[in-house]
Amino acid sequence: MTIADRMNEKLTSALAPQRLSITDDSHKHEGHSGWKQGGQTHFRVEIVSQQFSGKSRVERQRMIYALLADELAESVHALQLKTLAPSEDTRR
Repeated sequence: MTIADRMNEKLTSALAPQRLSITDDSHKHEGHSGWKQGGQTHFRVEIVSQQFSGKSRVERQRMIYALLADELAESVHALQLKTLAPSEDTRR
């Protein structure tokens, strides 16, 4: 199972997202700090969940970081987040 698969499983289970996109952007960071051969070090996550309603951007990010603590400790060097409540999602 890839890191992205694990992240998808954890975020889906905990946040029941209406939309979730996880993109491995590691290839864009080759040679930079934290990059490793084979990728799975730099990710972009866009998630829409009712769980984010009424929460600040920082609270939402803390939720994600807590859920993905193992992946961040293991191999994920960078995580770009876009966290939205359903009412904020313009792509509905």
